[in-house]
This record gives sequence, structure tokens and C-alpha cells, in this order.
Amino acid sequence: MTTHWRYAERLQQRYPQLSVEPDALYIDEGQVLTSAGSAAGIDMLLHLVRSDHGVAVANRVAQRLVVPPHREGGQAQFVPRPMPRDEASPLAKLMDWVRANPRLDHSVASLAARAAMSARTLQRQFLDATGMGPYAWVVRERVSLARDLLESRPNLPMDRVAELAGFGSEESLRRHFRRIVLTSPAAYREQFARGAQGTRSRGSGARQRACWPG
Repeated sequence: MTTHWRYAERLQQRYPQLSVEPDALYIDEGQVLTSAGSAAGIDMLLHLVRSDHGVAVANRVAQRLVVPPHREGGQAQFVPRPMPRDEASPLAKLMDWVRANPRLDHSVASLAARAAMSARTLQRQFLDATGMGPYAWVVRERVSLARDLLESRPNLPMDRVAELAGFGSEESLRRHFRRIVLTSPAAYREQFARGAQGTRSRGSGARQRACWPG
């Protein structure tokens, strides 16, 4: 089962016999369905409509709600982007530089040299500030950039997305994207495009009705 990420640990502690998946949007276990929050609850209900009445009906319901017609239940609730508490620290400046240069070949050694500290010190500071090592953080930043590109540039070829995000190859992009976001880049782009198209369509109709005389 799942719940909102803020309460997953508490739920697991209170009911240790349950298997809690804190990253999932919703989980269908047959007679019992659970979701991660208000928006994920809508995704879960659309999944139920799709299962009981088919894709066409579910898409019409999603259009009326102005939401994406389908998000996989296993898709991650969010992708954290940890930041150090002191934004003026050398580590924060290093992070800003990495974000501005995602296509460079970042390594622990090169990042440590850039920050003028030892590799061991860099590892420790990253762990203290973000809860993860430098390499894991760089990969998550690249995945976040890939998400931005998939959302904002729907016609950008996937190999170009991989290049601009710093992955170097589509295979590397797909592997890391699926591991962190729990869906493929292509599925993520398609889902976002459907949701945006439905929102534009419904927004235009709402304006026309608002201007209708009477």
C-alpha cells in the first residue's frame, strides 16, 4: 500500500505488518486501493474508471476534471532536489555551477578540485547537506533537467534531451530516469503532453462559455 510521502514512515511504524511503498502515486491490490494524496487520489479514481468502463470513458472524465488522463501508479510522487542550508557556502556555489554546466563530465575528483577541497571532504559535505553523495546528486539534477526539457520542448529528439541533460546517451537517460521517476522518458513526455492539451482545450471552452450572452 501507499500514502503521502510525509506519513509513510509513520504508517509503517504503526502497522509493521503492512508493506508501505512511499514513492508510489497509488497501488491497486484488488479489493484495496490506496493513494498518496489528493491529486494522486484522482489518479487512482481514474484508474478505477479505466478498469471498470474503459479508456474512452476515463479520458472523458479526465477532460472534465482538466487533469492528465493517466499516470502510472508506480510513478514517483516527487523527485527531491536537496539544497545545502547555507546558500553562500562553497558547496552551494558548486551546486549552482553544476546546474549551469550539466553536460560536463563531472566526477568526484573534478568536483572536489572545483570546490578546492579533498574528495573525502566533498563526500562528507554532500552527505551532510543533501543525504546523498555527489554522483547521486548530479544524476538527480540531470533527471530533473530532463523532465524540464520533456515538458517544455515536446518536439526535441530524445537523443538531444539526453545530451542537454548531461547523460550522453539515450540508454543512460532511460536507465536513470526510470530508476528515479519510475516511468520512461517517452511515457512521461506523452503523459505531460496529453494533460497540457486537455487543459488548453478545457480552458478555451470555459472562456467561450463565460462570454456567452444571457
